[in-house]
Amino acid sequence: MRTTTAPETVAELIACQWGDRRPGLKHGTDADTRPHTGVTGAGAVTVLSRHRTAREAAARAALLVDLLPPGAEPHVGVLLDNTPEFPFWLGAAALAGAAVAGINPTRRGPELARDILHTDCRILVTAPEHLRLLRGLDLPGVRILVTGTEEYEALLAPYAAAEPGDATVAVPTPAARFLLYFTSGSTGAPKAAICSQGRIAAAGHALARRFDVTPDDVHYICMPLFHGNAVIADWLPALAAGAPVALRRRFSASAFLDDVRAYGATYFTYVGRAVQYLLATAPRPDDRAHPLRLGFGTEAGAVDAARFAERFGVRLVEGYGATEGGASVQRTPDTPPAALGRAGDGDDLAVIDPRTGRECPPAVLDAEGRLRNGDEAIGELVNRGRSLFEGYWRNPEAEAARTRRGWYWTGDLFFRDPDGFLYFAGRTDDRLRVDSENLAAAMIENILARWERAAAVAVYAVPDEVAGDQVMAALALREGAVFDPDAFAAFLAAQPDLGTKMTPRYVRILDVMPVTATNKVHRVALRRAGFLPGPRPEAAPGPEPVWHRTAGAYRPLDAPALAALLARYETQGRRDLLERGRG
Repeated sequence: MRTTTAPETVAELIACQWGDRRPGLKHGTDADTRPHTGVTGAGAVTVLSRHRTAREAAARAALLVDLLPPGAEPHVGVLLDNTPEFPFWLGAAALAGAAVAGINPTRRGPELARDILHTDCRILVTAPEHLRLLRGLDLPGVRILVTGTEEYEALLAPYAAAEPGDATVAVPTPAARFLLYFTSGSTGAPKAAICSQGRIAAAGHALARRFDVTPDDVHYICMPLFHGNAVIADWLPALAAGAPVALRRRFSASAFLDDVRAYGATYFTYVGRAVQYLLATAPRPDDRAHPLRLGFGTEAGAVDAARFAERFGVRLVEGYGATEGGASVQRTPDTPPAALGRAGDGDDLAVIDPRTGRECPPAVLDAEGRLRNGDEAIGELVNRGRSLFEGYWRNPEAEAARTRRGWYWTGDLFFRDPDGFLYFAGRTDDRLRVDSENLAAAMIENILARWERAAAVAVYAVPDEVAGDQVMAALALREGAVFDPDAFAAFLAAQPDLGTKMTPRYVRILDVMPVTATNKVHRVALRRAGFLPGPRPEAAPGPEPVWHRTAGAYRPLDAPALAALLARYETQGRRDLLERGRG
């Protein structure tokens, strides 16, 4: 399976590791001491060669081929943290011409069973610590392999001499399915995006070239491998460039720099609020003493990206490109700090008003780059050109919604400046309508993130008592900070780009911002809670405090104020909207 040209499939990338004794995979700083990990002691770094990782993948590919029932879809579910077994099974699926369905270990009960069965997985690979998640689930026809057990090692033993190409269920061509990866599900039920070997391999090559990845780099994988970010933007560029990867079982802000130093990591990826968590750690004198040169991801925001660079000396590159592959935005050297870039090669990206189907006018920005005409400039990013979208597994309704009118609709809000640069403004689900004006939650979040006391910010809609929405913000404060309503109101009044309708009517103070397994804000949970009382997620006494703005000042939404507010909703016949959100 070796080639003299650039590998066109993930299978070829795996096979190219055969015989290569350079480092391929590092792990162990947060590992246990079970025999299968090869770790001699907790905290020790174990290094596996590229040849060893290919050998482990080949053994699992041969096992997979023998275990799959005749006629079954060649899909294997992987319900694991970021342990070596995860990339081994990614490689195994590639070599065998099969596909990996990444299973989210934060899902529970019927939702977890649905993910496994919906993707037609007849083999499920998991670990002892996740078996509790599977207890009581009805998974007919699914064989469960438990890594780190004697039974698992006995299953693998006969295939120890397997080599890449020895066993396949289908020829691993560029068109072969490789991933069935669920969307993050931060705004609704996840969908399994189909990713082919050719598209994923090409993405790995492109990112390796873009970031000048060499075998001397080390890619630190701290985002979950069941999510597309870690596989496509971290594991694959390393694989394409011959660089080793270093695994963290689960993201830890407090252990981040220690891991980077122990592994010699030079590159990492992030999504959601990961950067905010890193910034919320206590500063140390050695914050810049590390080999890290680059972070690549989404949703850090210009404010936090600048803070990260100032504190850690590391450049963060914001990108845009969903697992579905339907549209991409490329950053160029002349891209303004707050923008993501322009359309990628071959893409015809437009910002479309979904109400009219027409292109939105260019953004009007002031001298400091702040948006002045958000109501008319913000729309949904649409790819009117060729699209790499390969569909959703067994979900024709979602496919049709994504590709209506022959275009690819991203589901994300953007605006475009007069020079053609694109700026992210949130999800279409995050749009608010206040006093007949459309607002984007991300635009308000970017403004609130400037408040020095805030460690994390989320903005979302709650029903207005008469019509439309009101703006609600959730704030997680920096360690030791206390919410001062007067100071917060003064901060808001000093922001020249905060429109009068963008000012939060309600503010919930949180101990911890609720996030999904991929560190994206769990907006469903926040919307469900609204401004009604709710228990703290931690062991702190009492409910989370909610403040409401009245007569230009923020006051506690105590029991009398809440009762009066709910009475107004009742009078207008909109109380059910609040209760429906909680149900």
